[in-house]
Amino acid sequence: MYTFKKEERLCNKGLIDKLFHNGSSFLCYPFKASWLLIDEPMQFPAQILFSVSKRRYKHAHDRNLIKRRMREAYRLNKQQHLYDVLSSANKNIVLSVGFIGKDIAEYDFAEKKMLKLLTQLCAEITK
Repeated sequence: MYTFKKEERLCNKGLIDKLFHNGSSFLCYPFKASWLLIDEPMQFPAQILFSVSKRRYKHAHDRNLIKRRMREAYRLNKQQHLYDVLSSANKNIVLSVGFIGKDIAEYDFAEKKMLKLLTQLCAEITK
């Protein structure tokens, strides 16, 4: 339940291209989410990609810290806030979450905002 497996990560270059060219997006500071509904059957209801700008954060250890916090917040909250909604609606999505904040977010703040992002995403999907 609280796992984050390889199959849940978005690695397919074709899907990533499709996501950024045809997908919808919204801001939920300090995150920017892009998402796209997919018709293909997948093992998990959502595949996700996390990114942090190299331009804003020059040091790899800063980017890695932010991505670790984002992944952890997602891993702990995805089941009840995203997967349950997607499964009941019988939909699959690919999702990209980019960090656009100006300073490195504390974990508590990142988790609170990730919850808000997942709630907002579910509202957009069920429209």
